[in-house]
Amino acid sequence: MGDIAASDRYVREVFVELTDTLVDEFDIIDFLDRLAARCVELLGVSACGLLLVDHHGTLNLIAASSERARLLELFELQSSEGPCLDAYRTGLPISCAELTEAGERWPRFAPTAYTAGFTRVDALPMRLRDEVIGALNLFSVAAEPVHPDVLELGQTLANAATIGILHQRAVQRRDVVTVQLQGALNGRILIEQAKGFLAERQNISVEEAFALLRDHARAHDGKLLDVARAVVDGTLTIGASGARRRSP
Repeated sequence: MGDIAASDRYVREVFVELTDTLVDEFDIIDFLDRLAARCVELLGVSACGLLLVDHHGTLNLIAASSERARLLELFELQSSEGPCLDAYRTGLPISCAELTEAGERWPRFAPTAYTAGFTRVDALPMRLRDEVIGALNLFSVAAEPVHPDVLELGQTLANAATIGILHQRAVQRRDVVTVQLQGALNGRILIEQAKGFLAERQNISVEEAFALLRDHARAHDGKLLDVARAVVDGTLTIGASGARRRSP
């Protein structure tokens, strides 16, 4: 009973976290990175990737819980096929229990996802009524099907995040939101550069490199983008046991 209560309490905390977007210097990259991580934690899936539409109506990769998921989402965008794209275009959940049997549906994406180690994928739209702003992919390596209650919780998480993002946008001018989203896309590129730099320098995986960036930002109450920029321009050195600021 105690474990159930703790689980229920954590779910409530996550929903509060996903709707609390009216804060100073709202960081959409960190917000959606947390959404991807929470989906993996709460839903028991292997990985999560998230696509968000920009002001031109183009989907962009904004967050992923692992490097495998990130590369697979990029491939999905490049090949213009896959469950996340279908969920965004239709505004409906998309499920594929067996990627080995989805070759006709997604002739390029399905074999690539299976080769990456995944056997199942579920895509959920980020939608509020008639407005769809993106979609998220839930990747699984397990053979057993995902329980409908799990997918329902995942859709509820996506809905909560959508409400939070749209609420945040509603209180700002559209041109400001456009600049913020473009800044987020540029920031994601910078973060990927910092991850690669750290991974090579510390001889660690890109997932471990991202964890160092994120942990340093949170430990020093800073923004992930600022930490990534400092790593790339050489003003900050982060090691596996912590971080230190270089002398000017």
